[in-house]
Amino acid sequence: MINISDKQQMAQDKKLIIGNWKMNLDMHEASLYLHKLSKLIKNHRDVEVVLAPTVLSLQSLSLQVNLRQFKLAAQNFYWRDMGAYTGEVSASQLRGIVQYALVGHSERRHVFGETDKDVCNKVAAAVRNGIRPVICIGETAWDRSNNETQDVLHDQLIGGLANITSEELSQVVIAYEPVWAVGTGQNALLGDVRLAIMMIRKQIENLYGATAAASAQVLYGGSVTTDSAADYLALPGVDGLLIGAASLNAYVFSEIIKRAHKGSTLAKKD
Repeated sequence: MINISDKQQMAQDKKLIIGNWKMNLDMHEASLYLHKLSKLIKNHRDVEVVLAPTVLSLQSLSLQVNLRQFKLAAQNFYWRDMGAYTGEVSASQLRGIVQYALVGHSERRHVFGETDKDVCNKVAAAVRNGIRPVICIGETAWDRSNNETQDVLHDQLIGGLANITSEELSQVVIAYEPVWAVGTGQNALLGDVRLAIMMIRKQIENLYGATAAASAQVLYGGSVTTDSAADYLALPGVDGLLIGAASLNAYVFSEIIKRAHKGSTLAKKD
């Protein structure tokens, strides 16, 4: 069993909400969206909000954003720090612009063919450049129907963390995103998510020990809506959400953040 100390529990009380805009919003639209969102969302000490626009908008938004209100994330980057890699952007070039970076998102794995080795290299590159990698792991519908969810989570987690030391683990975020639920409108059952989160933390415990497993930040993502957000956030071991389509609507996204704050407040009272 994993025991969580009071100090570790306090660290996990701060929910992490990441909005992945994917290939949406041009530079002008992104700027207007950020302005609108900044008016809708209040600063909450118990919620950290991260926005992941396209790489084209990152630099301009980094000049516009209030970092006390929002952090920025890169959706993708190459693991080499520099060199003859036409069309790529490195983590070292993103340093000072973003605070987080998505790694191994299902669309990167299944559309662009990224492997666990690619994910491993990117995680290490992010950490050495002072950027928090968000490692996305999750099973496909085929994996799920063939009862291979645990094996997939095990392999993807082992692969992503292969170059990470126990001291560096605190800089890493894990996001459980069942591929069959990403962008499909299908909601994962709460019991299934809870079981997957337990599997992930158990695997971290096997790699780094119980203390690391208890304090690791683990998110859920996959067709999250305003109606389902609070239920997922209330699950034991879920420290936040990685949100796709719903993050493109400022009013919907702000409502999810409000519910994250409300849930954290109620949890503290309990």
